[in-house]
Amino acid sequence: MKGYFGKFLKIDLTDGSTEEIAISDADLKKYIGGSTLAAKLIYDYVKLDMDPLSPENPIVFAAGPFTGSNIPMVSRAAICGISPGTGLWGEATTGGKFPVRLKGTGYDGILITGKAKNPVYIYVSEGNMEIRDATHLWGHDDIYATQEKIKQEIGERVSVACIGKAGENRINFSNIMNDEGRAAGRCGMGALMGSKNLKALVVSGRQKTKIAYPASLTKMISQARDTIKSNAYTQAYKLYGTNFYMDLAMRLGDAPAKYFTKSVFPATKIHGPAFRDRYRMGNYACSGCPIGCGRIIKDFAPDAATTIKQVDGPEYETVGAFGPLCMNFDLDAIVMANHLCNAHGMDTISAGVSIAFAMHLYEKNILTKKKAGMEIRWGDADTILKLVNMMIDQEGIGKLLAKGVKQMAEELGVDPEEAAHVKGLEFPMHDPRAYQGAALAYAVGPRGACHLKGAFYSLDAPGNEVGLSLGITFSDKNNPEQKGAMTAKILHFCEIYNSLTLCQFSPLPADLIAQALYDVTGREFKAMDLLTFGERSLNLKRAINNKLGVTRKDDHIPDIARKALAEGGTAGIEPDMDMMLKEFYAVSGWDWGTGKPKKEKLQDLDLEFAARDLHA
Repeated sequence: MKGYFGKFLKIDLTDGSTEEIAISDADLKKYIGGSTLAAKLIYDYVKLDMDPLSPENPIVFAAGPFTGSNIPMVSRAAICGISPGTGLWGEATTGGKFPVRLKGTGYDGILITGKAKNPVYIYVSEGNMEIRDATHLWGHDDIYATQEKIKQEIGERVSVACIGKAGENRINFSNIMNDEGRAAGRCGMGALMGSKNLKALVVSGRQKTKIAYPASLTKMISQARDTIKSNAYTQAYKLYGTNFYMDLAMRLGDAPAKYFTKSVFPATKIHGPAFRDRYRMGNYACSGCPIGCGRIIKDFAPDAATTIKQVDGPEYETVGAFGPLCMNFDLDAIVMANHLCNAHGMDTISAGVSIAFAMHLYEKNILTKKKAGMEIRWGDADTILKLVNMMIDQEGIGKLLAKGVKQMAEELGVDPEEAAHVKGLEFPMHDPRAYQGAALAYAVGPRGACHLKGAFYSLDAPGNEVGLSLGITFSDKNNPEQKGAMTAKILHFCEIYNSLTLCQFSPLPADLIAQALYDVTGREFKAMDLLTFGERSLNLKRAINNKLGVTRKDDHIPDIARKALAEGGTAGIEPDMDMMLKEFYAVSGWDWGTGKPKKEKLQDLDLEFAARDLHA
């Protein structure tokens, strides 16, 4: 198949050995690339009760067939492994230049196992791999300085994917940062790197794969650019980044506030225009992206004595997590909290949810001033920043917050229904009550409470044309009927983004994506084939989670994010989880008793190895 090099580089940090893993055309056709192909490679490493921080747990950096092509919005890479935070399947994606340079090395991805005796970084260029000492980088600089030092040492055009203090300290939701402030944010992949004494993966290369039908692809790219240009959200992303959604999210009840107990708040204090009014802002784009949704704030002055020349502006999720979720409407504090998390490699979503949980427990007098060593009151901007620093440095109450809400509840003896997570992953800033199908997607999704694996806020909305050819059409978001079948389709469709790899914000319709896949690979694919790929991917990751102990009981939305509120766009609405789960299980071919995909379903999807393991 065109569009691939047909090989991964495997590196064992324990002994420094390397080997090339050949990827057959049959596997490329079944698993496409990105996170799905990574799941196939990781599958055989997975064992019940395995320690995610053990040297045997691999971390995979994977590109896809679209990466490195001229298709717009495809500079994405998937980073996968068993999550240190959840103990289950974990994946995150990142953008910038790193994905293109990763594939430019001449590999479709890199699989890393083992543990180095001392801190190291890996440098992979075209036909070359080096493991270099990183003891001078460990425990000292923030990720921006780390990237700059490595670039100076190598002296070539490279992209650096590295961890900061959070990853070194193996914080459950530490992330991986590249190309300055681009983040692979969720599931704690930074802790996985830290457990291997791996400070950074550095890539450099300009190799290109062959395209099957370049003339046809050129026409498709022209169509794609016209589609992006004419999309209603394109200008909004350019002007305000993802935070353009804040006003609408609040009106829909999709933006949670006061730790998922409110949905009404002064959105105009923290929406996109408020940031543009207060700061001198610019934007950035990943390689080949005509939108540029990333924000840059220039000459940021958090206090009278400090000016930072440039910081990364917070996205919608970060503004929501450090803003209304904590009842904080101080823009400078939100920007600074985002900067601290980026600088030291920590997921802003999980960090914000953990702090909001602490505020919630403090208000209920469960987490007292004596236990916390400090007051933790709603909306206290200074406290938010103090807690972020304490989490990063593993000091005092920050050490507990850095474990996430599931472990916080366990250690504090709190009712687990108060902990806002699914399968250990904290909820993002899309409230489960806003879209019935979104609640179901959170419950059954492969990595827990993930808004990207079931993007109802964009796919189940008026004007959406992305999934029309797949039968994904607008429906009453508050009606649970037939949401099981629709959610299955949306989950299957969303799986393809991290496989191709394609930005989740791409407005390309399914038939155009299928055309691009045909033009790149030379194998004929139709729009409905994308759902088959997605279904195989979802079931493969579910099988991994089943091997790790997941059952139907884990497909659960806790009361704190499910019980109806008395205000806002979701007033009186509670997701009917029982109805939707039963329908989803029925249409998906999952066994209601065990939570496993049925043997015949796995066999139909050509996952015979998983069928043998789960139904021995």
